[in-house]
Amino acid sequence: MHYALYYWTGIQGRGEFVRLALEDAGAEYADMARIHGDAVMEPFLRGKAEGGQPFAPPFLKAGRQVIAQVGAILDFLGPPLDLVPQAAARRVQALQLQLTIADLVAEVHDTHHPIAASKYYEDQKSEAKARAASLRGERLPKFLGYFERVLSANGGRHALREHSYVDLSLFQLLSGLDYMFPKRMQALAPTLPLLRALQERVAKRPNIAAYLASERRLAFNENGIFRHYPELDGDT
Repeated sequence: MHYALYYWTGIQGRGEFVRLALEDAGAEYADMARIHGDAVMEPFLRGKAEGGQPFAPPFLKAGRQVIAQVGAILDFLGPPLDLVPQAAARRVQALQLQLTIADLVAEVHDTHHPIAASKYYEDQKSEAKARAASLRGERLPKFLGYFERVLSANGGRHALREHSYVDLSLFQLLSGLDYMFPKRMQALAPTLPLLRALQERVAKRPNIAAYLASERRLAFNENGIFRHYPELDGDT
């Protein structure tokens, strides 16, 4: 199967979670907006293209199917890319973990846009500072502590006892948080030994290492989900 991935140019964003799975599996895919520009997505978003109408990117076209939402895309890709256990119960568990990652990603986004996504960060800085303090002090320890316990319960090396798209997404989550909150993540590091070890192992996987060293891996920046504003970072 040849896949077509649709996501905004210039940022990693939520599309990177899908891109990492495709890269890790060595799948054949085209990054459509990077080839043709963001306008290539408009017919799909307006419901004028073949397949189900997505609300927003990322979305994936596989044959005549169009699949949107990161969790749904990875659940779809998991079996053919061998990135999810075959047992139905384990596949559901993988999706549950991925959706929990999505919950934290949404909170991360709302940290620098706590009032409205349509407003600039500079228009809501005071509210962002308060939201960031809550995320750093309460939400990050809660979410990351949960994933640390998940790894421990599954043997310590993988979220599902074997390599899966969840491991790749945890790598991306930690990498983004390291960029966004370097001080806070350094302070939390001693409490997250299994997650940190997983992050290192994923980065060394041959296809992932090649991807990270390539031009296809865009740098984190202040247009994406994980944004580094020094005034929002801190030890706690």
